[in-house]
Amino acid sequence: MPKYRILLVDDDIQLVQALAEQLERQHYDVTIEVTAEEGLKRAQSEPFDTICLDLGLPDGSGIDVCYSLRQRGLNTPIIMLTAFDSDQDTILGLGAGASDYITKPFRFSVLLARVRAQIRQHQQHDDVAINFGPYTFRPADKYLSGIDGRRIRLTDKEVAILKHLCRREGVVSRDELMDIVWGFNSDISTHTLETHIYRLRQKIEPLEDGRCMLRTEPGGYRLDGGVNNISSRV
Repeated sequence: MPKYRILLVDDDIQLVQALAEQLERQHYDVTIEVTAEEGLKRAQSEPFDTICLDLGLPDGSGIDVCYSLRQRGLNTPIIMLTAFDSDQDTILGLGAGASDYITKPFRFSVLLARVRAQIRQHQQHDDVAINFGPYTFRPADKYLSGIDGRRIRLTDKEVAILKHLCRREGVVSRDELMDIVWGFNSDISTHTLETHIYRLRQKIEPLEDGRCMLRTEPGGYRLDGGVNNISSRV
């Protein structure tokens, strides 16, 4: 699994410590804050892949934190955690910009599934331009453009594979790619992934200097050539 970053904002110390321990076993990098003020500061100062935010915090409402983050332009998935299960609380949370809503008590497996779904959905819909090697990659438009102006069209799966490889340093495992591209608990075989990798290679290799950019390594794949920058389209 990838090292995604999760921010947990909840003053229930026993709960967040237990969640952090279980998430870390799943190879997530977890940061904990216990107040609205500190959670807001942390979410604005560091990049996270998902934020799990308690509705009732000792110094304010998680709904206010969520609304404030959205007003500042943060589009990171936010999952609200609450002991209240009224429709009104759900409506308020979603109205403030929450991506999902989980009522306590909940099973860890449910939270994990929601986190994975939100990360996958966010990665599928963000609008970015990624520069790597001699290419500019525009996932939303499903093409690569070279320095010579030539455009290389990509399929949906090729876009998902390439985008994830661009975002992760080093070797990305086959299991991780299949999880991200086809979904958790998918019945897709490694042969299907290998076929898509082969077709993607045919489109981007070899470079004029003979280099190969998409390398097979023990356990997975990596991009060779460096990702120069990832930026939102303006």
